[in-house]
Amino acid sequence: MTKFSDLKLDPKVLQAVSEAGYETPTPIQAGAIPPALEGRDVLGIAQTGTGKTASFTLPMITLLGRGRARARMPRSLVLCPTRELAAQVAENFDIYAKHTKLTKALLIGGVSFGEQDKLIDRGVDVLIATPGRLLDHFERGKLLLTGVQIMVVDEADRMLDMGFIPDIERIFQLTPFTRQTFFFSATMAPEIERITNTFLQAPARIEVARQATTSETIEQRLIEITPARKDQSAKAKRELLRAVINAEGEACTNAILFCNRKSDVDILAKSLKTHGFDAAPIHGDLDQSQRMKTLDAFRDGSLRFLVASDVAARGLDIPAVSHVFNFDVPSHSEDYVHRIGRTGRAGRKGVAITIATPADKKYLDQIEALVKKPIPRAEAPEGFALSEAAQRPPRKEEGEARRGGGRDRDRASRPRREDRRERPVKPHGEEASLIPLEAGTVAAPETAPEERPAPQPQAREREREPRGSKDRRRGGRDEGGRHEAPVVGMGDHVPDFLMRAFALRDTAET
Repeated sequence: MTKFSDLKLDPKVLQAVSEAGYETPTPIQAGAIPPALEGRDVLGIAQTGTGKTASFTLPMITLLGRGRARARMPRSLVLCPTRELAAQVAENFDIYAKHTKLTKALLIGGVSFGEQDKLIDRGVDVLIATPGRLLDHFERGKLLLTGVQIMVVDEADRMLDMGFIPDIERIFQLTPFTRQTFFFSATMAPEIERITNTFLQAPARIEVARQATTSETIEQRLIEITPARKDQSAKAKRELLRAVINAEGEACTNAILFCNRKSDVDILAKSLKTHGFDAAPIHGDLDQSQRMKTLDAFRDGSLRFLVASDVAARGLDIPAVSHVFNFDVPSHSEDYVHRIGRTGRAGRKGVAITIATPADKKYLDQIEALVKKPIPRAEAPEGFALSEAAQRPPRKEEGEARRGGGRDRDRASRPRREDRRERPVKPHGEEASLIPLEAGTVAAPETAPEERPAPQPQAREREREPRGSKDRRRGGRDEGGRHEAPVVGMGDHVPDFLMRAFALRDTAET
C-alpha cells in the first residue's frame, strides 16, 4: 500500500502531513502527486470528498520550496468557484506549509481591497482567489500574472455552472504559456473538455471513479409526497422534513439541508427555528462574515442544521456530516452528486434523503440516468400525516371569486363611462353641474359675491388681449389675481371649443 513517504514530497511537507494525522493517500492523491512532482500537467477527475485539495496543495508546496516571490507577482495561482471553497484551500495550505516560509494571499469578495492589496504588494508565493475578485485586482493594476509558475483550477464543473468559464479562459491567457496546470473536476462536461484540450499540454489524466458516481458509503433514500394543493407543496414538504428528522433521532447528529432558491433557504431555516430546531441559513446573499461565522459554528458542532443553497454543495470539507436532506430536488443532475457528497466522507457512513413531489419527476429521471441506478424509494415515517391546512382542497367557488368574480363585481358597481360623464361635479362638498354656454357668452353669478365669486371668463379676457403683448408672452395676472398661463404651440388660431366657458350652478335651484 502506498504511503505519503513514498511520494517524494518535501520532508517539511511530510512532517506537516504526519502531524495532521494522515499516513495513506487517497486514490486521487496517489495518482496525481507523482506526475505533478515531475512537472507535468494534471487532469484529475474524482467525485467530491476524495481529497482533491491535497492532491494539488502538497506537490505545489514541494515545487515552490525554492525561489522567492516578488511584489505583485504571485508564483502560483489557485482558482476556486466560491468564497467558502477558497477559504478552505487557504486553511489546507496553512496546515501543510506550516514548516515552510511560503506566503499566501486569499482574494475573495466581501473583504476590503486595502488589506488584500497590502498582501499582494509584499509578494506572495500562493495566491488563492475567486475569478471575479482576481480580475478586479488585475484591472486595477494591482496584480501581475506573468510570474505564475503553477496554476490550479479547482471544481471546474462548478465554474461552468456559475458562468465563470469566460473568466477562466481570460485568466489562462494572462498567465505564461510555460506554466504547469492542475485541473480538477468531478464531472467532465463537453465545455470542460474543450478547455482542457486548449490549455493543458499532454496532461496526466487521473480518474479514480466513474464520472458522476455517488459514494458507496452513502445510504440514499427518496421519499415522495403528493400535496393536496400545489400552492401548499412547500408547507407539506416542511412538515414531512420535520417528521423525518425526528424519526432519525440521535443518529442525525448534524445535517445540511439543500434548497434550490435562496429565498427558500431563509424560509426553511426560519421554519425549523420556529419549531425548535437549531438551524441557520447560508447562501450567496449573506455577508461574507456571517457566512463564515455560520460555517464555523456548524464545523465545531455548535450548530446542528445548516440550511444551504448550492454555494455549500461543492468542495466544503466538513468530515462529520451525518445526514444530507434535499428539501428540493436539484434541477441540475450533477448537483445531486455534489450535494449528497457532503456526507459519507473519508470512509464514514452517511445518509442522504431527498423529498420529491410529482412535479420533480423529470429531474429525478435525469439524476437516475446520470448515476446509472435508481434512487431507493422509502416511505414517510410511521404515523406521519399532513396537517389540515396542508391537505385542505381548494374550494371552487372561492377560487373563481378570487380569479374573476371580484373583478366582475367591481366592474358592475362602477358606472358606465356615459354615466360618469353625466355625473355632477361636487366642488368643496357642494353639488354642482356643468352647463355648457354658447361661445362668446359670460355666465352671471347666481350667488352673492361675498359667498362665492363668479368664475372669470378667461377665454374672453385672452380674446380681448392684444396678441404679442408682453404679459401674454410671459403670462400675467388677471383681475382676480390669478396667474394666466400663455397659450403655447397654437399660433394665431385658437379652436372654438377652447373658447367655450362653463358656469357652475347649484342643482338644488333647478
